[in-house]
Amino acid sequence: MNGSPSSAQASDLVEGDLLRPMLRVAWPLVLIQLLQVMYNVADTFWLGRLSADAVGALSLAFPIVFLFISVGGGFTAAGAILVAQHTGASAASSGSAREAGKVAGTALGFVMLVALVLGALGYLAVEPALSLIPANEATATDIVPLAAAYMRVFFLATPFLFGFFVFVSLMRGYGDTRAPLRVMVVSVAVNVALDPFLIFGWGPFPALGIEGAAWATLISRAIATVVGWYVLFGTPAGPAIRPRDLVPDLGIVRKVVKLGVPSALEQSGVSLAFVVLTALVATFPPAVVAAYGLGNRLISLVFLPAMGLAQATNTVVGQNLGAEKPDRAWRAVRAALGVVVVVMVPVALLTAAFPTPIVEVFLPPGSPDAGETIAYASTYLRIASAMFVFLGVFEISRGAFRGAGRTTTALALSLVAVWLVRVPVTYAAVFVYDLGTTGIWWAVVAGDVVGAIAGLAWLLHGTWMRSVVEPPSVVPADD
Repeated sequence: MNGSPSSAQASDLVEGDLLRPMLRVAWPLVLIQLLQVMYNVADTFWLGRLSADAVGALSLAFPIVFLFISVGGGFTAAGAILVAQHTGASAASSGSAREAGKVAGTALGFVMLVALVLGALGYLAVEPALSLIPANEATATDIVPLAAAYMRVFFLATPFLFGFFVFVSLMRGYGDTRAPLRVMVVSVAVNVALDPFLIFGWGPFPALGIEGAAWATLISRAIATVVGWYVLFGTPAGPAIRPRDLVPDLGIVRKVVKLGVPSALEQSGVSLAFVVLTALVATFPPAVVAAYGLGNRLISLVFLPAMGLAQATNTVVGQNLGAEKPDRAWRAVRAALGVVVVVMVPVALLTAAFPTPIVEVFLPPGSPDAGETIAYASTYLRIASAMFVFLGVFEISRGAFRGAGRTTTALALSLVAVWLVRVPVTYAAVFVYDLGTTGIWWAVVAGDVVGAIAGLAWLLHGTWMRSVVEPPSVVPADD
């Protein structure tokens, strides 16, 4: 059985004050998301000083890489949902916490098997995947080979990537987000420190260029996985996993698959949409491709508060529905919606007012071919700021549905936003109405606005407020 501090944290989420413990879970998640983005930002920062083509290569590589890793990401999300609901159920009934540990162990073992398979498939699929992108001659000659070099190394890191992600998800489901934050700090510090040495060949290191950024990610993720698993197995933090729990329990595997497949389809469906969108953008000159990738990374940075709060909502909703307290779960969602609006309004105003200085931090004006990229990316950011509040609402609604185990609903909302709105609007803007890059930027806004409205409407419908796990019987902790 785990130590009292973690158990007390889990109990706090289903009893007493609501907003304070939810924000206690949320703020480390915001920082974790910030540090997660720092992996990409650090790569973009240093590769931007190498060349604009290197930044463009990341723009091409990222959607394809994310398409593969999103499959495993769905199963890590399923583990977090089940751990949260079992933790809430045991806290409310004073039952055994062993069921959460069994779920966590099975999810951990299953996800690692998935990671090994996806890493091998991704490595073999690098060239075929990139060949499907209809790039113009300049992009095909200058950017695609760099993207391939980055992706080959990145896929070698897939087991370490998933090993850390599943650690974070299981700890989040349990309600402990500070331990993953500490591990993430170590991992990012290693990545940021290694990037310039491996990219430019500082000191005794060879100059590996864009491959150096991928090797820095592999090393830092490996360290994070080792430390994270030590926390799970060697300390009292988090769910009480025992080595034998790693042997798959078929009943738990079925639950993980039932919840994880829609989550995997959601993430991979969104990723595939971004591959299609990147293919559409790749028909433009390299400066537009680089601006699109840079703008997407900066947008992911500015809505980190919404992402962290959505994950906290996931945990709080899951634990309270597991504890059979649907009214408290709904109160948590309303509180999260209010907080995200208050946070995102000033972020949107600041971004709309100063897009160019923000872009120039990551792509200095003096770097090669940077002038056009900065201009396009600045326009993208200014237009995208109109959707920031809607994006926050969209994130919170999907976090609530996932916490309730309604992963199919979250899947439907995401596919509506990207496949029924963003992809068709982008295609029409570029190839039908000839709106150029402005049409691409406004298509981003349209997708998240529609997604937010649909998500809020379904939340108000109220049929999502039911647990997907049975309340536990009171059994000895060592059962």
